Amino acid sequence: MMNESFDITIVGAGLAGSALACALSVAATAQSAPLRIALVEAQTVKKDWPSCDENINGFDSRVSALTVASQAFLTEIGVWPAIIQQRVSPFEKMQVWDADGTGEVSFDAADVRAPVLGHIVENRVTLAALVNQLRQAPNVHVFDGQAVKHLRLPEKSDDEKPQLTLDDGSIIHSTLIVAADGAHSPLREMSGLTTREWDYEHDALVCTVAVEQSHKKTAWQRFTSFGPLAFLPLSVKANDQHFCSIVWSQTREQTTAAMAMSDEAFCVALGRAFENRLGRISACSHRYNYPLQQRHAVDYAKPGFALVADAAHSIHPLAGQGINLGLADVKVLSECILAAHKRGQSVGDIAVLNRYQRQRKGDNLAMMSAVEGFKRLFAPMPLPLRWLRNAGMNVLQQQATLKNKIIKYAMGII
Repeated sequence: MMNESFDITIVGAGLAGSALACALSVAATAQSAPLRIALVEAQTVKKDWPSCDENINGFDSRVSALTVASQAFLTEIGVWPAIIQQRVSPFEKMQVWDADGTGEVSFDAADVRAPVLGHIVENRVTLAALVNQLRQAPNVHVFDGQAVKHLRLPEKSDDEKPQLTLDDGSIIHSTLIVAADGAHSPLREMSGLTTREWDYEHDALVCTVAVEQSHKKTAWQRFTSFGPLAFLPLSVKANDQHFCSIVWSQTREQTTAAMAMSDEAFCVALGRAFENRLGRISACSHRYNYPLQQRHAVDYAKPGFALVADAAHSIHPLAGQGINLGLADVKVLSECILAAHKRGQSVGDIAVLNRYQRQRKGDNLAMMSAVEGFKRLFAPMPLPLRWLRNAGMNVLQQQATLKNKIIKYAMGII
């Protein structure tokens, strides 16, 4: 058992937690005033690069559509070059259409003079790049295979330091503890911070599929009355454009039925749901499903403690913005922490953490509201309203200025 003190302890070594550790390590080293950082993870942290085989089962089932803004942040903390050396799939266009009519909208990076709209990246590739960067950081200490058993927080910023007790009885004292332990954050529960949340009563089914026609570096999304179906382009080094990562949102009953199908029956059903836009679906990888819920913390912080990414908010995957919001949280929180550290202010001071909350809460709520609006727009509705919805999509297709603003907002550059 140990009893150690750190400036900052991050709980959760997923994408957000590892990115925060990297951001703080890189910037603090540049300032020649390194913060002592602990990264605590209940699971064993994998240190090897994924194999990235070029076949149907060689892809991670969980991918992220990283925006230009997220790419810039990952470049800033030094991990983007390692990511692109592994495997990324740039996409230049997006095609969206209504299953219950003729409404269709297309978006093209060329319209805003950008090379790409974003990159589809396997989560395991991004995480491996972050972990390998952390292995070179002398001021970051990783404690993996250790879950947090108890959290003690001060009543005020000037009280004694927050304290974590791990499974093996070890104690970590820290000026600031950051919960990056996911949507069902145990630390958030321990802290007493509350959330507003609701269950969509839908599941997302994810897997990799092989398609007959080229995906054309395009992200495809069909809105059905049961939920959105997305085909996200995956590319391999041989420039084969016949793999896609799919996210299929349906009712729990429909997802259960789809999970029980044989691979052949599933591919046929999926192709039918997608209107076979990319021809026949010839193969699929192992399928996974997870429940869709939306939640948002009433407050992101209290003295000596902060929530980040999914621990603070989770969102419907239809816009692909979850990890991008999380990385934006990480960027702002790291900037607030480093600015406080530079001027000699405690990094656990509630004034510092409230500054982070003010900068992020509004943006997160705005994106969550927009996504919720989209979901309700494509919910089942009477024929006259469906006609109006389709007419609206077709009008939008003709409005270049408005479409370009939507593109830039989705890319994170306005």
